[in-house]
Amino acid sequence: MSYALLLFVPLSLALRYLLDARPLWVFIASAAAIAVLADWLRRATEQLAERAGSAIGGLLNVSFGNTAELVLALFVLSRAQIRVVQAQITGSIIGTTLLFLGISALVGGTRRTRQTFNPASAGLLSTLLFLVVVAILLPAVFDVTERAARAGANISLTDESLSLGVSVVLLLLYAANLVYTLVTHRDVFAGDAPSGAAQWSLARALIVMAAGTALIAIEAELVSAALEAASAQLGLSPVFMGVVVLALVGTASDLFAAVVFARQDKMDIVFSMCIGSAIQIALVVAPVLVLASWIIGHAMNLVFGSPLDLFAIASTAFIVRAVAADGETTWFEGLLLIGVYMLFALAYYFESSA
Repeated sequence: MSYALLLFVPLSLALRYLLDARPLWVFIASAAAIAVLADWLRRATEQLAERAGSAIGGLLNVSFGNTAELVLALFVLSRAQIRVVQAQITGSIIGTTLLFLGISALVGGTRRTRQTFNPASAGLLSTLLFLVVVAILLPAVFDVTERAARAGANISLTDESLSLGVSVVLLLLYAANLVYTLVTHRDVFAGDAPSGAAQWSLARALIVMAAGTALIAIEAELVSAALEAASAQLGLSPVFMGVVVLALVGTASDLFAAVVFARQDKMDIVFSMCIGSAIQIALVVAPVLVLASWIIGHAMNLVFGSPLDLFAIASTAFIVRAVAADGETTWFEGLLLIGVYMLFALAYYFESSA
């Protein structure tokens, strides 16, 4: 089946370059292609991780786990759609934590009274999420206070400088987290990691990773080019598309894998994938985008344009902390997480319609 889904790649190219189809169809086909390619990239990374061991495998998952999300955001950013990129970051954080974790807990909990996980690992993940909240709130609070103190002054350059500094600090903190979880305290956070010998050869895994990344870049260009026209045809704003559609496209492979592990009652892996993916988005992808934006000539800062973004990310951190506190989940908790995500999506829908 996964091989058949790869047909979205030539289909999207044919729609764009041979049939000159409407942007909406190009957008749908290209977005589906990115989701499929992201899953292949994840599988190739896992195969390499099986050969490299837990420490190097963890680094590989960090390095390539959000490749699709990063490449897609870079192409959207290259078209100066900074607000859409910020919305995509927000959507990825709340999507992987609330929606993906919720679906996983719901699916896994339907056959069991409760599912348990390592509270130490979940506690560290929720702590890092609080760090995400502080890091993302800080530039916005700074912007508000400086504009009030220096009425009429242009503080854009100051916002950008602060965002660059925050980005560097976040990357350093995440690097320290890798050392903590993969080296000095590896035994504490090992959990029930996937086992079994690699089924792919080293050459095959490397080829799939290289080809997948290249194809994702091509498809990301198609998506970014068709975004505005597709959103207009659907009657939705590009911001809503960024929060819901682009965010889920880049991280869809995490959902498929998390549901499989939840059905196997491996909630340690589910938490690591869902919450860990959100942390990588905030502590790795967002800072890299800020730094890369200066290189490509469309400077982006971490001052999110909507208070709804900040509220959504902050609420997500508190909710995850509450769910992780008792070391167990039930199907009803999963349903609640899905419900909260739907409420945020509804809010963004009406915000975009204003």
